[in-house]
Amino acid sequence: MYQGRLWTMRQFSGFGTPEETNRRYRFLLQQGQTGLSVAFDLPTLMGYDAGDGMAAGEVGKCGVAISSLADMEMLFEGIPLERISTSMTISSPAAMLWAMYLVVAEKQGAPWDSLAGTIQNDILKEYIAQKEYIYPPRPSMRLVVDTFEFGSQHTPKFNTISISGYHIREAGSTALQELAFTLRDGIEYVQWGLERGLDLDDFAPRLSFFFDAHNDFFEEIAKFRAARKIWAYVMRDRFGAQAERSWKLRFHAQTAGCTLTAQQPRVNLVRTTLQALAAVLGGCQSLHTNALDEAWALPTEEAALLALRTQQVIAHESGVAGTPDPLGGSYYLEQLTGDLEKGAYEYFDRIEALGGMIPAIECGFPMREIAEASYRYQQQIERGERIIVGVNGFQSEDEPIEILRIDRQVEAQQVTRVRKLRAERSNERVDRALGDLARAAEGERNLMPHLLEAVRAYATLGEMCGTLKKVFGVYQEAVVT
Repeated sequence: MYQGRLWTMRQFSGFGTPEETNRRYRFLLQQGQTGLSVAFDLPTLMGYDAGDGMAAGEVGKCGVAISSLADMEMLFEGIPLERISTSMTISSPAAMLWAMYLVVAEKQGAPWDSLAGTIQNDILKEYIAQKEYIYPPRPSMRLVVDTFEFGSQHTPKFNTISISGYHIREAGSTALQELAFTLRDGIEYVQWGLERGLDLDDFAPRLSFFFDAHNDFFEEIAKFRAARKIWAYVMRDRFGAQAERSWKLRFHAQTAGCTLTAQQPRVNLVRTTLQALAAVLGGCQSLHTNALDEAWALPTEEAALLALRTQQVIAHESGVAGTPDPLGGSYYLEQLTGDLEKGAYEYFDRIEALGGMIPAIECGFPMREIAEASYRYQQQIERGERIIVGVNGFQSEDEPIEILRIDRQVEAQQVTRVRKLRAERSNERVDRALGDLARAAEGERNLMPHLLEAVRAYATLGEMCGTLKKVFGVYQEAVVT
C-alpha cells in the first residue's frame, strides 16, 4: 500500500478561462498537491466550442473552457508536463483532448514516453449514468480502443482509460451496483481490445479505475477490496493475462459529491474526511477530496486548500498509511467483502445473459437498476429511516459561506478567442486535416494520428467532433421504462 509511496493527492479543478485554472493549479501545487486533475466545462465535455449556440450560458461554468490547442497551451503554461501526472475527466471527446495534451507536451519538448497521467475515456458509463455522450456506442468504442492501441505504442506511462464507477454511484446506484457495473464495463473494454488484436499484457496495465467514496465506512472499504480481488481473478482466469501488472486494479477515488449538503455546509468537512479515510484504507492510488462549498458552487481557493489539507492530515498525522490493509482479517469487513464479491458476479451473469454490456445498455438494464436504487434511497430519507444531518435531522440556521462566482465575461472572452484563432490559422491546413480525419473514420484506421494532425493545425474541438458526427452519427437514448 503506502509504505513505499503515498497515494497521489489529485484535486479535481477547473473553472472559467484556462488562465484562471492555471493559476489555481499553480497554487495547489505550491501547497503540496502531487498531481493535476482537469475539470472541463459542459460544452467541452459535449464536444462544442465556445461560441456554438449549444454552449450558450455554460462556458467556463462547471469547469475550464477548452476549445482548441491554444486553450490547452494556456492551461499548462509554465507547468512541465514530463514532471507532473495529469488526469483529465472527459469521455466522449477524450481522444481529441488527449491529442491536445500530447501536442502541448511536444511543444514543451517533453517526450511522450515520459508523460504520466490518465484520460477518463469511459464512454460506457456515459450511456449508463452521466449522459455526456456524442456518438453511438460502437463507433465510440472504436475511439476508445484507438487510444489503447496508440497509447501502448507511444505513451507507456499514461493510462488510456479510467473506468468510472464514480458517476454510476452519483446517479444513485448502490455500492454493489457501482462495483458490478464498473468492473463489467472493464471486461467489455478488454474484450474490445482483444478483438482489435491488441496484446493483453501490452494494454491491460494501463487500464485504471475510478470509484466513489461514499458514507458507509465499512461498506466502502469492502467495495474497494472486493474490486481488487475480482479484477485479479477476471484478468488472470477469464482472460489469461500473464503479467502480474495486468492483474492489478489501480484506482482513483473521489469523495461523494452527492452526499454534500447545501444545509450546514461546514459539516461536509466531516463527511469528506470519513470518506477519504475509507478510500485510503481501501487502497486507492490517488484521491480527490471534495470541498465543503461544492453543494453551492465550484470551490473557492480557501475551500480547495482545506480539502487538500484533509488528505495531508490523513497521510502524515493519522498513522493509517504505515500498515498494508490494516483492516484485513476483520470478520465483519471480510464478510462484507465476500458479500459484495458474490453480488457482483451475480450481476455479471445477468449482463452476460443479455449479450454483454452494450446490449444491456441498449435495453436500459443498468439505468433501470440505478433508477430503482435511487428511488429507494430517497424514500428512506423521506420516511426518516436514513438521517442526513442538517437535511432531515439536526437542523439549524445556516451560516452564510463565501462561494466562487464565474464572471459572465468569461464566455465573451472565450468566444472572441475562438473567432480570432479561426481568422489567424491556416484554414487550408485545417480543412485538409479534417478531410483526412473523415476519410480515416469511414475506414478502419486508427484515428489518433489524424486527430493529432488536426490539433497541430489548430482545428477546434467542435470541428473535430463535428467531422466525426457526419460519419458516426449522433446517439439518441431510448426511453427507460
